[in-house]
Amino acid sequence: MSTDQKIRWGIIGPGSIAKAFQGGVAGSKHGVLAAIATRDPNKPNLAKDFPGAKIVHGYDALLADPEIDAVYIAVPHTGHAEWAIKAAEAGKHVLIEKPLALSAFEIDAVFHAHRKAGTFAGEAFMYRLHPQTAKLAELIRSGVIGDVRMIQSSFGFSMGKFQPQHRLFASDLAGGGILDVGGYPVSMSRFIAGAALGKPFADPIKVSGTAKLNAEGTDDWAAAVLTFENGIVAQVSCAVMVNLDNVLRIHGSEGRIEVPDFWFAGGDRDKGVGKIDIVKKDGSRETISVGEERHVYSFEADAAAEAIFARRQELAAPGMSWADSLGNARVLDAWRKDAGIEYSVEKPASRVNTLANRPLGPNGTVIPKRSIPNLPKQASAAALGFEDFKTFASGAILLDAFWEKGGNLFDTAFIYGGGYTEKLFGQWHTSRGTREQSVLIGKGAHSPLVYPDVIAKQLTQSLDRLQTDYVDIYFMHRDNTDVPVGEFVDAMDAEVKSGRIRGPFGGSNWTKERFDEAIAYAERTGKTKPSALSNNFALAEMLDPIWDGCVTSSTPDWQQWLNDRQVTNFSWSSQARGFFTDRAGRDKTDNEELVRVWYNKQNFGRRDRAIELGKQLGKSPIHIALAYVLAQSFPSVPLIGPRTLGELDDSMNAFDIKLTADQVKWLENG
Repeated sequence: MSTDQKIRWGIIGPGSIAKAFQGGVAGSKHGVLAAIATRDPNKPNLAKDFPGAKIVHGYDALLADPEIDAVYIAVPHTGHAEWAIKAAEAGKHVLIEKPLALSAFEIDAVFHAHRKAGTFAGEAFMYRLHPQTAKLAELIRSGVIGDVRMIQSSFGFSMGKFQPQHRLFASDLAGGGILDVGGYPVSMSRFIAGAALGKPFADPIKVSGTAKLNAEGTDDWAAAVLTFENGIVAQVSCAVMVNLDNVLRIHGSEGRIEVPDFWFAGGDRDKGVGKIDIVKKDGSRETISVGEERHVYSFEADAAAEAIFARRQELAAPGMSWADSLGNARVLDAWRKDAGIEYSVEKPASRVNTLANRPLGPNGTVIPKRSIPNLPKQASAAALGFEDFKTFASGAILLDAFWEKGGNLFDTAFIYGGGYTEKLFGQWHTSRGTREQSVLIGKGAHSPLVYPDVIAKQLTQSLDRLQTDYVDIYFMHRDNTDVPVGEFVDAMDAEVKSGRIRGPFGGSNWTKERFDEAIAYAERTGKTKPSALSNNFALAEMLDPIWDGCVTSSTPDWQQWLNDRQVTNFSWSSQARGFFTDRAGRDKTDNEELVRVWYNKQNFGRRDRAIELGKQLGKSPIHIALAYVLAQSFPSVPLIGPRTLGELDDSMNAFDIKLTADQVKWLENG
């Protein structure tokens, strides 16, 4: 597509913001409105509100239209991620009305879809592209008010009365001020703090927020304080039930800048000339105007078009880049968390489909399946650990994707998240109907509570949280050598006989000697023998325990023991926690854990060889490190802990690497 052509826009959702964007496209240099998609083609005034655009019945029909290049998504907040992902799948560029999605996790999933599709995706904070914003950054960098110290920014209006079904209040529509208008003062504060640092934006190091909630549990008005690393403090506020003054104030050491009604450049949804007041320490005032006459929405339409022409996937500054949008969403997430807001649409009862609003697909084949001794089900070659998830909506994104790629092995534990992740998995498998196809790892008896009677008590709590009556695999999370090992074997054997453990069991972070003793006791007494471990195992040998009580199985004597006994090892930190990425290096010593746990001559030699083999195979060293764990001659199952869909997809590169025995030995010893 050449720049003498026009971007043919389609709009999904014919509301008021869509009409404003239509005006912007009409006033743009590089765009034309080709179509408007609606679920009700008989809606009055469509032809009048969107002149010249064909009226398309249904959003899917617009995405399927080959005469549409880019889509403006103007549906309510709850539909942003769904239609942005579907647009990527259809090969369409998108400009998404703010907020781009409900959370940073959702936004990351949207960007992941467009990254794979090679399409453009941008968040439509139209004020960021108005010339007033660039002028403001220029003034900040010029030092006209000295060093920036404080920012006060608000966007608030009053709906007059509480309307529980209205999109601005309803919890099932993600209502309230924080998502609807709070993103403006947050994004502006991050922009100003960044300008003071000579960057496109800056992320705060601390967020503290509050809000007044209504009967729907959404915010009528809210405020937050953002603290930045350069000492700047921003006070931000928003409202749907308070008429705030909506003046941006930037306080510096030599004066202040005031910008009234900044969000519309001092105007409205059609035009804003862009006025900026500079107030000096002596009280003198100077007004600067960019004198802009174009439609305020035309700038974002053209910025998106220019990115598409240049084959860029994101907006250029001062527009919202992908990193900028993610940073903004993380602040809004923190603000919401402090205020105690979780939308009903994010809860398990409502989030029964994937983020693209489809039923969960079948358990796929990208991740191969394997047999594990004493386990009656086939299990995926890697297990998903997800102790970092804090909400169902965020965790379900990764759980859904792992499942659809073929993953069915899940690593949970009594202590993870204070029990929350067990609860999350229970909610997920219940809503998706995946329990019987899943292989569930449970763990209990973590120090200091490592006693035989704790096993049954904690397993009872775990099963309740997991919403199941059994686990497929069970590990004691630690060992207590002050207790005879037979007492632990007895306790786990009792759970096998009761049907609450239906596959292999054993210990996490147990020594060879202790495990041998447990096997011998079981053989002597006719009890079920432990047959699985969950110790660290990786191409890099753990030199110092990451946490107290940790055990590595990466040494030659351990490998020989595992081979001789064919004990299955479920390896945590199977990729050495970043040692095989660019975070590590002989000259990179800022990460205390990496240096303490992994840095020595042997490990760097193995890392060098992983890099070399990766280049030969067209893979990254992290893929080689994971393939190494998979290639062992004893049953070896890596536990992986991706936090994003991109990290999950990246891990998939290891499954098509089939290391030979000679390559394994070469990686180890050269």
